[in-house]
Amino acid sequence: MWRTSRKLSAQTFTPEHPYTPHSLFFEVIDTGSGIAPSEIDVLFEAFGQTETGRQSQQGTGLGLAISRKYVQLMGGNITVESTLGVGSKFSFNIQIYLAIASQIQTTSIKRQIIGLVPLQPQYRILVVDDARDSRLLLVKLLTSIGFPTREAANGAEAIAVWHEWRPQLILMDMRMPVMDGYEATREIKAREIKELVTTIIIALTANAFEEQRQEILEAGCDDLINKPFKDELLLQKLNQYLGVEYIYLEEDGLQTQSRPKNTEILTNNDLLNILSQMPSDWSAQVYQAAAAGSDVLILELLKQIPPENTALINHLRDLANNFQFERIMELVVSY
Repeated sequence: MWRTSRKLSAQTFTPEHPYTPHSLFFEVIDTGSGIAPSEIDVLFEAFGQTETGRQSQQGTGLGLAISRKYVQLMGGNITVESTLGVGSKFSFNIQIYLAIASQIQTTSIKRQIIGLVPLQPQYRILVVDDARDSRLLLVKLLTSIGFPTREAANGAEAIAVWHEWRPQLILMDMRMPVMDGYEATREIKAREIKELVTTIIIALTANAFEEQRQEILEAGCDDLINKPFKDELLLQKLNQYLGVEYIYLEEDGLQTQSRPKNTEILTNNDLLNILSQMPSDWSAQVYQAAAAGSDVLILELLKQIPPENTALINHLRDLANNFQFERIMELVVSY
């Protein structure tokens, strides 16, 4: 028998204060075998399973690891309480703000951005965030589209990379150790005046309420995006400030601006036939990367696939971007 409950708590919302923080609390309770105290530490490790999970032979131990990553990206963390023979309780808390009805836009069908239109200027983007996972997700998105990127883990590193590399745009987390995004932004903007250069700085923050929005803009940021955000919003901002043009995948599977090779949908047999042409050591590396839950390493390995196999590259990239590691493992061992 399983029992699930959800609890939601939020502060009173008034239209006059749309950026008042609200706390959204989730709690999932189940009755069952429970988890031994000695096994709780491995719950959130990729492919970590309890003794009960191994005996049931269900799942691979990826679910909680991926769930925790999602929650952490939203500024929260999952906690667990469990009693052997009784059951477990998983919970997490995230900060949100509510939209005013007049601000809610009608949902429209979005075209998928899959690349940059050729013969454009090369736009360099610097990603600054002390959270490694957040940096990797942004770098993965931007490089998959075609942007050259570099990373920095704090404001001091950001200034050094900016001085050496001269990016056209910086995605700046505002709260970091060593030097935060506020100080780094002020320093870069001050140096721009002396060096006659211009850099767009977009702040990334999990709690941009009204007073913080003002502080961020006064520090010199050109715009800000609230975490978590959709990829489409970020790419829209890049278009707004850089004038970059994208290649889109239409609903019929064709591209605007340019037409790629091999845009057809591959059958499972097609996938296996192409994969069988790849070196066995490459397949082993992909399998190990999937087993470790490393989407970044998988995307790096995809660069070794011959460019004429675009459909295979896109298929595996989609699986990696959606954390479908088990499916990737099945494919590379099926032939």
